[in-house]
Amino acid sequence: MPTVPSPSRRHLLMGGASVIAATAAPAWLTPALAQRSLRPTPSQSEGPFYPVALPADNDFDLLRNGLATYGKGQPAWVEGVLTDTRGVPVSGAVVQIWQCDQAGHYHHPGDGGKADPAFQGFGQVTVGRDGRYRFRTLRPAPYSGRTPHIHVKVQLDGQDLLTTQLYVAGDPGNERDFLWRRLNAEGRAALTVPFVPGADGARATFPIVVLA
Repeated sequence: MPTVPSPSRRHLLMGGASVIAATAAPAWLTPALAQRSLRPTPSQSEGPFYPVALPADNDFDLLRNGLATYGKGQPAWVEGVLTDTRGVPVSGAVVQIWQCDQAGHYHHPGDGGKADPAFQGFGQVTVGRDGRYRFRTLRPAPYSGRTPHIHVKVQLDGQDLLTTQLYVAGDPGNERDFLWRRLNAEGRAALTVPFVPGADGARATFPIVVLA
């Protein structure tokens, strides 16, 4: 005849089963866990001025191109952490930025070769285990038809994970910019950040979330 567990033992067995069931529950049964997922950074068009070939000097410092130093405009630091939607740093990914010089010209044959040779105009860094990236560059300047912005691309193993654009919070040109106006409120908040003045240049913090 089978032995019936005592009330106290039955309570422990049921409690243990509940713990196991909760632990094994799939993600769609645990809304609290699903809510922790981060929203990917909105994508935007690459634009016409992505480099045809990467420049010889393509490091994090866009204010130095070889031996030349760019002294126009306002220096700025753009930095942040690159993660996936779970908040895990995407180690080994490459973050690229490119932008026009203070006069509104890109290093690109389609822009007539008018860009200042002292301005690097493009930079890239590979993020480590902490997912952090950092660039020394120029607070973005406007050019005909566009509000100030910086182009951003993220690649991993040669594949594009994200292409987007970064905007300056409070810039009066944003409301007139056709790409910025296409963003909803959430997209604008994700791509528009303050450039806070500092002793060694303005600072902008831009967290990037990708599907990886």
